[in-house]
Parts: sequence; structure tokens; C-alpha cells
Amino acid sequence: MGPVKPGLPLSIFDPVPIGIDEFGMPVLIRLIWRNLLIGGEPGAGKSALLNVLVAYAALCANCRLILLDGKQVELGQWRKCADAFVGPNIVQALVLLTKLQKMMDNRYAFLLDCERRKVVEKIQTLSPVTGEIIWVPDAFLPYVVAIDEIAYYSATIGDKRQREEFAALLRDLVARGRAVGIIVIAATQRPSSDIIPTSLRDLFAWRFAGRCTNDSSSDIVLGHGWAQKNWSANSISPNNPGAGLLIAEGGSPQLVKTAYLDDRTCAAIAAYAADMRATVTAADRRALRAVPAAA
Repeated sequence: MGPVKPGLPLSIFDPVPIGIDEFGMPVLIRLIWRNLLIGGEPGAGKSALLNVLVAYAALCANCRLILLDGKQVELGQWRKCADAFVGPNIVQALVLLTKLQKMMDNRYAFLLDCERRKVVEKIQTLSPVTGEIIWVPDAFLPYVVAIDEIAYYSATIGDKRQREEFAALLRDLVARGRAVGIIVIAATQRPSSDIIPTSLRDLFAWRFAGRCTNDSSSDIVLGHGWAQKNWSANSISPNNPGAGLLIAEGGSPQLVKTAYLDDRTCAAIAAYAADMRATVTAADRRALRAVPAAA
């Protein structure tokens, strides 16, 4: 059959396909300028959705990928195409989040000087050759920060001060990071107040509730009151992993069946993405050197 021809390049600014709805129609979510919280009992399919989103981000040349995984193996296959990977080490996690916070502050200072409000895909500028108005990629690439099992860092490892510092840093990134292109995707079994403070949970615009053991756990993910309106992830069959309720900011839940990538598929995509990102990075550096300093 010959070599497979590459398709159109993916962009983190485009809607991301994650699965199908109950009518078999594709479900897409827009991650840019948003954050996503994934919750549910063990085996509900949280890691499946997380890996689908990480796979998409890895294949986007216009974003950077940051991974935190207390178990190491859920996101470990993507570590070679990530800009940073942290395993079961609270000190490294705190250092990484602190660097992201500093980067976020620097970006806001730059946007303020440029009289802009957020990171975009392309901006207008003048061609250094013709003087015509052209569109060029923004100077800042979005960051996708994927965290598997938040509870490991916020409620298990380290001492109380470190866990509280992790929660505070993460809350700051979720609260202020959207406009400068920081996208946080966080998964946990039950985002209760002892694991994720309510003030942090409420900042996630997108929420996905895989099967939960009771209505209360479902409401913790989706928001208070949805179980009384007959929207409860407790009604999802335990024999239907990957099915869950997805809700967007200001919207209503919808039943979704997420896509599934097995280990072999993840490894193949990760290897391709690592090669692609290395090539694109080298090409970008050559292009930057070719642009006049005044441009």
C-alpha cells in the first residue's frame, strides 16, 4: 500500500474530537481558553479520555505539552514528546508549577505592554519584505498541562505544606492561565473538597463525570443539583467504561462515549509525535533566525 501520507496539521485552537454521543454523532470540545476536570470511580474511563486529549495535543505543533503522573504509567508513553514530565515527586511537581506560574506572569506583562488581552492563533503584522499586512503565528504557544490523579499530589504525597502549595499553584494556573494559553486537564477519582478545594473545582469550564458510585459523587464533578434533574453518572453501567456525562460552562450534561486508544496505538502516536515535534522545533529555529530582528 505504500507509506501513509500525513494529513492536515492539527491545531490546539481547533475543537478536539473525543468520542460520540448517544446518537452516534461526533463530540468535540474546544480546549483553548478552557480547562477540563475528569472525575469518576476506578475503571470508569478517566485515563482513556485523558490519553485521547494528550494524543491530540502531542500531534499539535502549535502547543507545548506538560505531564504530571503520580503512577507514571498512565501518561508515561507520552514523555518523549512532552516538554516536561513529572512522576511521583512532589518537589519536582512544585518546581514545575512554580515555573509555569512565573511564565504566566511574564506573558501577562508582555500582553499588557502590547495592549492585548489573550494569546491567539495568529496576529496581524507588516511583512518586512513587502510592507503588506500579513498573518503570523502568535509569539506564545499554548501549554497543555495534563495531570493524572490530582489526589496523589494534593492529598497523598509529601507533607501538609507541600500539598497545600500544590493546590494553591494549580488553582492559580486554572484561574489565571486561560488567557495566556495555559490549558489544564486534570483527572481524579472523586474531586471532593479534601482532594480539590471547591474554589478550584468551580473554575473548570468543562467537566466529565465517568461512572460514579452515588449521586453525590456525580454532583461533585458536574455541579450541585444535576442529580435531582436526573443527570447522574451513577446511572451509567459499570460494564460501559468510557461512557460519561460531559458538561460545558453554562450548559447541560450530555451522554458521551469517549474514544479508546490501546497501549500499542498510544506508543505509535507518541513516537510519531516526538519525531514531528523535533522536526518542527528545528524548522522553527531556522525560521526565527531568518526573520530580521526589527520584524
